[in-house]
Amino acid sequence: MIKDIATPIRTRAILEKYKFSFKKSLGQNFLIDLNILSRIVDAAGIDDSIGAIEIGPGIGALTEQLAKRADKVVAFEIDQRLLPVLADTLSPYDNVKVIHSDVLKADVKQVINEEFKDEQEIMVVANLPYYVTTPILMKLLEEKLPIKRIVVMIQKEVAERIAARPGSKEYGSLSIAAQYYAHAETVFTVPKTVFVPQPNVDSAVLRLTIRDVPPVEVDDEMFFFQVIRASFAQRRKTIFNNLTHHFGKDRKETIELALQTADVDPKRRGETLSIEEFARLSNEITRSFKG
Repeated sequence: MIKDIATPIRTRAILEKYKFSFKKSLGQNFLIDLNILSRIVDAAGIDDSIGAIEIGPGIGALTEQLAKRADKVVAFEIDQRLLPVLADTLSPYDNVKVIHSDVLKADVKQVINEEFKDEQEIMVVANLPYYVTTPILMKLLEEKLPIKRIVVMIQKEVAERIAARPGSKEYGSLSIAAQYYAHAETVFTVPKTVFVPQPNVDSAVLRLTIRDVPPVEVDDEMFFFQVIRASFAQRRKTIFNNLTHHFGKDRKETIELALQTADVDPKRRGETLSIEEFARLSNEITRSFKG
């Protein structure tokens, strides 16, 4: 009988066997709670038809639980020191491939084409390092990869920001960017006590279900995100002041007219606008600037 990796005793034994020391720069925190791992795999809807991608497998705790249920698991690991550890801990599973690579530099689309079956449903499931959560998520979303769902354990505060709704203090440019590509929801929170070493903050499991089409139509996607970022540049300022500051005072009248045409009160702040209002506003500014 194979003992699960994600128990305090087995994790400690693996770390001691390989004399492994945690690198703070890589944000390494390993999960030691089987129940939470099982809930993460459940949240992703993993079964034996699914291809799973993991980012930062560590010593293989989540990888192992995915391997038990998925058709195939491909894991990206940046830390070379963990490759022999994973070769050992995951040796009972013949449906796992570990790729030594920084996922931010990897051609994920090519890996999917090479490693998974045609038309296979792909899920990304990971315990992400806090320091690179946003770049990794935005890469996965912006590259429009053939994936159905992303289920990740991340810092609770960041999960709340991504899933936030208009009018809340957590709502910002990251919320809108993520929700443009996916339906975002926080599934459950995870206490810091179930990790070694223990992080300073609690985590949460975030589920992003990729949209077939964005919820709004925009004339220029890059410009749409530029307008959003500009609108949140200084949260206490009105949307009119933020946009004027970003695009220049010589565009003041154009911005005022665009806000009026988009039916957005210039005195409102960015966090009160829905994604639909931002789309309308962005389209009006695009047309005004081009006109």
